[in-house]
Amino acid sequence: MPPYERHVFVCVNERAADDPRSCCSAKAAREVRSRLKELAHDAKLRGRVRINTAGCLDQCAHGVTLVVYPEAVWYGRVTLEDVDEIFHEHVMHGRPVERLRLDHMRPHSEPTSG
Repeated sequence: MPPYERHVFVCVNERAADDPRSCCSAKAAREVRSRLKELAHDAKLRGRVRINTAGCLDQCAHGVTLVVYPEAVWYGRVTLEDVDEIFHEHVMHGRPVERLRLDHMRPHSEPTSG
C-alpha cells in the first residue's frame, strides 16, 4: 500500500481533572477526531487519508492539538467548529489554516506571518 496523502494525528491524551496542564480530552479532542474521521469517510478518502488518535503531543497549553503529515503542520486550540475548515483546506487541498498553526512548531526556514 502506498503512503497516505495526508496522515492526521489528534491528541486525545487524558489527565486528572486537577492537573494544572489540563489535557486535550477535556477540550473535546475525541469529538474533533470523530468529525475528521466522518469527513474523510464522507469524502471517500479511504486509503488516501488516515485520521489517528495520538497520545500526548506535549503541547498541553495549546488545547486540542493535531498534526498533519507529510507537511508536519501543527495546529493548536482546535475546536469542533474548526474541523471542517482544516479538513477542506488542508487535508483535501494542501493549504494549511494559518490562523490555527502553532508558530513555534514551524520549521526554522519557514517565515512566520506578522
